[in-house]
Amino acid sequence: MTRLIRILAGLNRGRPGLLLPALVFSGLFLTGCDAGNITFLDPAGPIASMQRHWFFLLLIGLFVVILPVLIGVPLCLWRYRAGNRKADFRPNWDFALPLEFLVWGVPAVVVVLFSLLVWGPERRFSPERSLTDAPPLAVDVVALNWKWLFVYPDSGVASLDHLVIPQGREVVFRLTSDSTMQSFFIPSLGSQIYAMAGMVTHLHLLADRPGRFLGENTQFNGMGFQNQKFAVDVMPGEAFDRWIARAHESPLRLDAGTYRILRKESTGDEAAKALKPDSGQKTAMPQFAGVPEHFFRGILARYTGAPGRIPG
Repeated sequence: MTRLIRILAGLNRGRPGLLLPALVFSGLFLTGCDAGNITFLDPAGPIASMQRHWFFLLLIGLFVVILPVLIGVPLCLWRYRAGNRKADFRPNWDFALPLEFLVWGVPAVVVVLFSLLVWGPERRFSPERSLTDAPPLAVDVVALNWKWLFVYPDSGVASLDHLVIPQGREVVFRLTSDSTMQSFFIPSLGSQIYAMAGMVTHLHLLADRPGRFLGENTQFNGMGFQNQKFAVDVMPGEAFDRWIARAHESPLRLDAGTYRILRKESTGDEAAKALKPDSGQKTAMPQFAGVPEHFFRGILARYTGAPGRIPG
């Protein structure tokens, strides 16, 4: 990429006529890059699909505003160039009603139309609104520096930097932070939301196809921020049940001593090495059994002073 930038800069200085074709060719060349299931443009759920729909809808509307400018400015420059004697010269001109309408009226109409189009679906797909009538899977999410802890309270198991959810079943996340404010985002499923210490935010997501996707923290929170990513595996219901069963067999327990290790500033890989150097687990990231019943409430109690079992 650095070499490509140097080549384009050289063309701009030496042969500016070749710069535009080079940019077009570079754009076509880069379209072959694989996003690796990390974008809402390749949605795996209804919320990301709606976000993609909004994106292209807004893009078309922006072209309605921008395209006249892109066409009109070059035409004006050409028509009123110094060598064109046929163009009108009006030094005292200062107002034209049709032009004022185009400059202010069209963008205002576009904004109003967008507001009407987005208002209904935006409320329907609010992060705190349920997506289906079926009972959802509950997952408690604890943001740490620089890793994510996923707790399955109904099953009494947990995992580090590895989220596993069943295909076709709604998932309700309860999120908090035991460190700095962080941003929870799975682009292929949609709806970024913040996690803050002493507070609980809720997020409803649903994955309608199996696969492995990327989740990440998009809020800068220190030197390990760039590595705070996690894998999201969407699998059929039977495979998910088998994964839960394997987690119950984990030799690691999410007790106070384990959580003290997790709370230290470290990446997920560093925490995994500290926790299971000889545990014999086959998974890259550790799974935990024996999660205390009120584990999530205890983390909140650190900051609210509410009675409860405080881990760590």
